[in-house]
Amino acid sequence: MRFYPLLFSTVLRRMDPEPAHHLAFRVIQATPLLGGIVRRWCGADPSLRVRTLGLEFPSPFGLAAGFDKNASGIAGLGAIGFGHVEVGTLTRHAQPGNPKPRMFRLVGDRALINRMGFNNGGSAAAVPRIERARLSRHRPVIGVNIGKSRITEVENATQDYVWSTERLAPIADYLAVNVSSPNTPGLRGLQEVELLEPLLAAVREASGRTPLLVKIAPDMDDEQIDGIVALAVRLGLDGIIATNTTVSRSGLEAPVAEIERMGAGGLSGEPLRARSLEVLHRIRRAEPNPEFCVISVGGVNTAEDVHERLRAGATLVQGFTAFIYEGPLWARAINRGLVRAGFRGNAAA
Repeated sequence: MRFYPLLFSTVLRRMDPEPAHHLAFRVIQATPLLGGIVRRWCGADPSLRVRTLGLEFPSPFGLAAGFDKNASGIAGLGAIGFGHVEVGTLTRHAQPGNPKPRMFRLVGDRALINRMGFNNGGSAAAVPRIERARLSRHRPVIGVNIGKSRITEVENATQDYVWSTERLAPIADYLAVNVSSPNTPGLRGLQEVELLEPLLAAVREASGRTPLLVKIAPDMDDEQIDGIVALAVRLGLDGIIATNTTVSRSGLEAPVAEIERMGAGGLSGEPLRARSLEVLHRIRRAEPNPEFCVISVGGVNTAEDVHERLRAGATLVQGFTAFIYEGPLWARAINRGLVRAGFRGNAAA
C-alpha cells in the first residue's frame, strides 16, 4: 500500500477534516525549503506546457480555489506539481466563515461537503504574500479568486468585487469572479444575467489587462449556462471556470441519515464528475473558439479524467477534493499520467 493512503486510512481519516487540512497545509508550506529536490521529483514534463490567457502554464493541471484561501502556500503547491494555483476565495472584508464543524468527508463517495463560507483574512492582507510568491523563478501561474463579503448586501456586491479587483488584479496572473458558492447568502443569485452583467462589466473595467474569468455553479440549466457564456463573450471576458460545488445530494452511497446530519453545504468530488463534464460540453457548444479559456473542475481524480476534459474542450483542468484522498504526490501522478497518455500542450518545446 502506498504511504499516503495508509496514513489517511489510519490517522488523517480519524481527524476532523479542517484540522487535518491545516496540518497537511503546513507540510506543503515547508516544501520550498527542499528547493530543487522537490521540483525535480514533482515538476511537470516540458511537453505539458500550455499557453492560454497570454500566459504559459507548466501543466494544464492546477489546484482549484478553496485549498490555499489566504495565498500562503503558493510556492509549495507549485513545487509539488500544480501548474497553476488559484488562491482564495478572497473577500474585501476579512471574515471567519461559518461556524464549525463546516467540512465533512464522504469517504465512500470520494467526496466532501463544505460550508466554509469564504473564511479568509481579506484581499488586502493577501497582497504582500502574492507579491512575494511572484518573485520566485519557479512559481506556478497564480490565479486569484474573489467573492462577496458576507456583511455586504447583495445590492452593493459590485463595489465589493471592484474593491478587491483594484488591489489584486495588478499582482494576479488571472482573476476569477466567484458568484457560485452556495455558502454565502444571496451569492448565487448574482448569476442571473441582469445582475451579473453590471457586476462583470465593472470588474472588467477595474481589472485592466489582467485576464478575467467567471466561475459558475453546476446547478444551472442549459439556458442559464448559454446566457452566461454569451455574456462573458459580449463583455470581453477571457473565459469561464466550470464548475463550483453542487447543492444536489443525488447519487450518493452514504446513508441518508449521515448526509442529513452533515447539513447544508456544497458537495464536491467524484459525484460531481458527470455534471461537470456535461457543463463543459455545453460551454464548448456555445463558444467553440479555442481562444476562449474554459477551466474544467469537478470530480477530477485521475490523469484519465484530466485527459478526458482536455479532449472535451477544456483549456485547463483543476482539482481539489481528490487531493485530500490522494495526498501530496497527486499532481505529480496526474502530470506523469498525461505524458503516458500522449498529451502534448500547445506550448511544448
